[in-house]
Amino acid sequence: MTVLRIALAQLNPTVGDLDGNVAKILLAYDDAEQAGCDIVAFPELSITGYPPEDLVLKPAFVADNEAALARVAAHTGRCAAVVGFVDVDHDLFNAAAVCADGRVLGTYRKRLLPNYGVFDEARYFTPGNETDPLELYVIGGVKVGVSICEDVWSPDGPLALQADGGAELAVNINASPYHFGKAAYRERMLATRAADSHSALVYVNQVGGQDELVFDGCSLAFDANGELIARGRQFHEELMIVDVPIAASYRQRLLDPRGRVSQVALPTVLVSSEPVERIDDNGDVPSHPAANPIAEPLPDIAELYQALALGLRDYCQKNGFSDVVIGLSGGIDSTIAAVLAADALGADHVHGVSMPSRYSSDHSQTDAEKLAANLGIDYRTIPIEPAFSAYLDMLAQSFVEPDGTPRPPGLTQENVQSRCRGQVLMALSNEFGWMVVTTGNKSEMAVGYFTIYGDSVGGYAVIQDVLKTRVYDLCRYVNERAGRELIPESVITKPPSAELRPDQRDDQSLPPYEELDPILRLYVEEDRTAAEIVELGYDESVVRRITRLVDVAEYKRRQCPPGVKVTTKGFGRDRRLPITNGYS
Repeated sequence: MTVLRIALAQLNPTVGDLDGNVAKILLAYDDAEQAGCDIVAFPELSITGYPPEDLVLKPAFVADNEAALARVAAHTGRCAAVVGFVDVDHDLFNAAAVCADGRVLGTYRKRLLPNYGVFDEARYFTPGNETDPLELYVIGGVKVGVSICEDVWSPDGPLALQADGGAELAVNINASPYHFGKAAYRERMLATRAADSHSALVYVNQVGGQDELVFDGCSLAFDANGELIARGRQFHEELMIVDVPIAASYRQRLLDPRGRVSQVALPTVLVSSEPVERIDDNGDVPSHPAANPIAEPLPDIAELYQALALGLRDYCQKNGFSDVVIGLSGGIDSTIAAVLAADALGADHVHGVSMPSRYSSDHSQTDAEKLAANLGIDYRTIPIEPAFSAYLDMLAQSFVEPDGTPRPPGLTQENVQSRCRGQVLMALSNEFGWMVVTTGNKSEMAVGYFTIYGDSVGGYAVIQDVLKTRVYDLCRYVNERAGRELIPESVITKPPSAELRPDQRDDQSLPPYEELDPILRLYVEEDRTAAEIVELGYDESVVRRITRLVDVAEYKRRQCPPGVKVTTKGFGRDRRLPITNGYS
């Protein structure tokens, strides 16, 4: 049996940083070659980073991307490198170059372009099709098919065509964004593809944060029976070395009960004809010290936490922010935001600010102070009462009835407090260069329970795709992981409140979050109508009220900062509804 040693380079590129991405690629290539690998596979569009979006509309950027690929190709030796880049001919293509011996030996162009959810590939690329015939690459004497991300998701897509044409190994390169629960689903799908095609399959995925997207890595390898032989870690860069057994696939295909596929063998490009000898005198395959790791999947809540921390870290670091500032209210949302920031950037780079008003409770201030001490972050108190009072005095002569009678205080005065806090945080950001981390959760974002230009200001909304009930789960996880009360228990147990009026609680304005969040999940993430949700047994008056709140808050959300997408449908680039909208 032939054994190919393959390196899956699970890298964290930066979109547009061509030189930095090439440096990462060359370093990983050298490590793969030193490990005696036959192939090293890099993520989708690893030269440019994914997604490059409108950068590819700049001809100079595309030309620089081609020059960067040429540098990578010139660096290659016997080990074949599969590298993602933007190919240009009569149009633009999302492509993979197969490089060895100092040159590009062939190019594969992605055939199935995703154009749903967060994906806009049809905006930029033309699919590879019948005018770009499929071909296989002979590497180490093995016929290898190359494909890109979406190509492997279709059961009758390019992978099946390559297998029918003689491929013994499929190499699939990816930039597959994370959402909660995706890793397990993806692994089942890939195992099925390998078994159906009777060919070994290796899958390399990008890792890291890019604006609202976060990529989880979790690269995979399967044998021709669909059995898992290697799994990479989630949310970590690594070079995963895999020894992949290559069986004679024709016998399994001839015995397949679905029938024999009669297809002419695909043309081949010779890369290397002789496999490296992998069998020792005892008939065993000598193992590489790092070969065939099977990392354990993270538990659900740990997976979510790591995704949020990585998204925040990469957004800050890739955009040149070393420090962040957070308004610490003593509430659960700002608490988990501070914990994530300290984990992502280090406690020395996190600055917490308590901004009490006349309505702030003593326990909120002491909870915030205790959390800051537990985390070891910078903590300061800047009362907003002087600014709030000044605003009230300034507006008093305008906030009157036609007869001159003062109008009663209400929501406007509440929002003024929130905007005072936003001004303080932005002043600190301007003065010290700290990025403001916005602390609103998905439940609040959905129904507009936030103050525009107030608590919504900032550079990055780290928990904007996390429902309130999940925020509580994250806080409990933090304490369980720490083995102590890192987050004060009172933060978790006290009723949530914006503290903008006396004795205010969230459940005076909204249904309890245990009732609200399931409705939001159905309406926002599953696109159910209000009538369909009512049919599922939810109270009609509550459903109608909540869905109406979601609809009218669209203009507010459109002005909010980006944040990590961790669900199947998040606000921002994923869920796109018109602001001016007459449908309800």
